[in-house]
Amino acid sequence: WKTLSESDYSIQYPDTFDLDKSGQMGMSFILLSKQTSQKDLFRENVNLMIQDLSGRNIDLDKYVEISEEQIKTMIMDGNLIESKRMSDKNKEYQRLIYTGKQGQYDLKWQQLYWVENNKAYVLTLTCEVKQYNNYVSVGEEIMKTFIIK
Repeated sequence: WKTLSESDYSIQYPDTFDLDKSGQMGMSFILLSKQTSQKDLFRENVNLMIQDLSGRNIDLDKYVEISEEQIKTMIMDGNLIESKRMSDKNKEYQRLIYTGKQGQYDLKWQQLYWVENNKAYVLTLTCEVKQYNNYVSVGEEIMKTFIIK
């Protein structure tokens, strides 16, 4: 496994994943799975978005409420499967699992939210619905290594 270590977070990932730090779509990083075939046009991935909440007085409860609403309104056929408060390494976070359409793809997401130091950290596993069960275990292993410094 490799380690990505930044000033405010670190994460570990298998060396079979490609690291993209180009910042596309506002992501701090995207870890992309390998294509399984020429027909495999969607690469399952784990990505991180950090949102500045300074001066907005948003705690984890409020952030979850806003995000759940956005899933319903911004994701085509958005369907919230789970929203659960969790705790790990003495930090509270929220886990959301949901499905929906994005372009031609039927996708399933698992997102972890932390709100710390006036920032929201959103760690997301994104998979095609039909590939989710093949990637969820490695995705969760990657996500478990995420540390906010």
